[in-house]
Amino acid sequence: MAKILIVEDEKSIADLIELNLSLTGHTCQWAPLAEDALKQTEDWQPDLILLDVMLPGRDGFELISELNRFDIPVIFLTARQSVVDKVQGLRLGAEDYITKPFEPAELLARIEVVLRRAGKSSGKLQICGVEINLMERSVSRRGQPVELTAQEYNLMEALVRNRNIALSREKLLETAWGFDFAGETRTVDIHIQRLRRKLDWENCLKTVYKYGYRLESDG
Repeated sequence: MAKILIVEDEKSIADLIELNLSLTGHTCQWAPLAEDALKQTEDWQPDLILLDVMLPGRDGFELISELNRFDIPVIFLTARQSVVDKVQGLRLGAEDYITKPFEPAELLARIEVVLRRAGKSSGKLQICGVEINLMERSVSRRGQPVELTAQEYNLMEALVRNRNIALSREKLLETAWGFDFAGETRTVDIHIQRLRRKLDWENCLKTVYKYGYRLESDG
């Protein structure tokens, strides 16, 4: 997975971001100030930088002009929500602009898009004994291809991209079926059972009581 530098002066927020990213296999470092960010970027060479705008001293809009020389993609992650700020951030060279508060699943999805666009993500994963190629939308187990329907694959991908994070049935419907899906949450339960059977995920695809599901993986 990727090396991600979190440039955020509030440690509690940085810790929360790191927790969500580390659960899905990313490695993180924290930089509370602009000077720390520049030094860690040069020394550590991260694959991606999450940059707050409202930093003490030099703010994120000033800092990104110096970070651009490293040719590392930057995502602004900030409480500043105005369209003017968003346009400014994108014009200064950010790949994306995400406002706080944010859903962990959305942050992870947007990070994956930026990493893939920057060529930092191969899209190949091995989760619970299953080999997954996200670029090819192919799945295999012990070298043998596993046939999934389009909807089964979409659900599996949502779980994989958010592995080790509990997702509600409603969130899974929204992510895997789309905002305009008019069906019931029972649809999720049916497809989960199919994935457990086809992928032999009885032990790692956990039910979260009265909430939803969580795919547990060390990978």
